Amino acid sequence: MIPLQSRGIRGNWATLLLPIGTDDNIDYSRLADEIDLLTGMKVDGIYSNGTAGEFYNQTEQEFDEVNRILAEKCNAAGVPFQVGCSHMSPVISLERLKRAVALAPSAIQVILPDWFPPKMEETVSFLRKMQEASGDIGLVLYNPPHSKVRLSPSDFKTIREAGISLVGCKLPGGDAAWYKEMLSLNPGLSVFIPGHHLATGVRAGAHGAYSNVACLNPLTAQQWYDSMQTDMEGALELESRIQRFMNEQIVPYITQKGYSNQAVDKFLAAVGGWAEVGTRLRWPYKWISENEVEDARKICKDLLPEFFA
Repeated sequence: MIPLQSRGIRGNWATLLLPIGTDDNIDYSRLADEIDLLTGMKVDGIYSNGTAGEFYNQTEQEFDEVNRILAEKCNAAGVPFQVGCSHMSPVISLERLKRAVALAPSAIQVILPDWFPPKMEETVSFLRKMQEASGDIGLVLYNPPHSKVRLSPSDFKTIREAGISLVGCKLPGGDAAWYKEMLSLNPGLSVFIPGHHLATGVRAGAHGAYSNVACLNPLTAQQWYDSMQTDMEGALELESRIQRFMNEQIVPYITQKGYSNQAVDKFLAAVGGWAEVGTRLRWPYKWISENEVEDARKICKDLLPEFFA
């Protein structure tokens, strides 16, 4: 796959959800089927080892196998893909990146070291070594809301001025003032935001989403993004219903019942019913029972019929 520059990282990117069997092992057969479905839906891209890919809970052999399957299938289908080389340990993240380069991904995702929050000098040092090891393959910095270090628009400017040429980032987004500052201080950087804010974000200048909405249905999420190019008002109306469903049916699993983001991402996929991923997370994390899927699906069908067409 030809490495993507920032201008090529756009649109609706679907996360690779990790199917876990009852024996707590990765089900590679279901993983391969999931990738086939995603490539067949012609999403703008696929990325591995985000939060819902449970990057933090894999052996290195498992990491290699997950990404080998992804690379083979995406290269055969001509679908751009990013390999998440994230790990709480900077040493392990670097080693993952060195091995991932051989897979020729479109870009590589990383997080900042996570056990102790790095200062800016340490952040630059980390990213510089990762950039040196990635060669021609660009880096995307994954900096979601639960990161121990939350980078501001001016922090990204500092990183660029230190000689780090990130091609993209995943951020929580913000208000109009945030978008204005982020885009003006960081021209040429691909700015991705949460999927359920995508229409508002695109209107403000964001470039796409590593998308939780694609967990619900990747094809509909792709069609929704495409519609933003010609019918922004319609896209915003759909966004309002997506956010209502998320706020009323999904967010309470996090805020009231104590489930993780990765638990609700897999639950969304089960509600959408587009792939046999299952809701199970790997030990020791708890997952949402599949017994709860049908009730949520009924509500989702009423509110978001487009996702079940």
